[in-house]
Amino acid sequence: MPPEHHESLLQEITKLKPKHFADLVRTAQLIFDPTAGVSGRNIKIDWEQFGIPSDVANNLKSLGQQYQYASPHVPAEDIWSKLTPETRIWFVENKDRLWQFEEVFPALDED
Repeated sequence: MPPEHHESLLQEITKLKPKHFADLVRTAQLIFDPTAGVSGRNIKIDWEQFGIPSDVANNLKSLGQQYQYASPHVPAEDIWSKLTPETRIWFVENKDRLWQFEEVFPALDED
């Protein structure tokens, strides 16, 4: 099955759109480095206060490290395959509020 079919099937089942995956990558980048690479700043954040369980935050931190300097427009299937079951559930439930993390923390890029 071509990758495009896998992505469309995934998006049809989960109701996730490419923008949701881009928002998740941006969120993961912020969880990995909430200072957005600004040297001399060290911030410790309790992600649970933002509604992100620690297991989910750890999974997203790993994803953010992998895609630290990448465009947030990574193929959905690539991202989905790296998410734990708990993170997948959290992602589907929170897909429409992920953009808010960029409002709280400095942007990593200006796309």
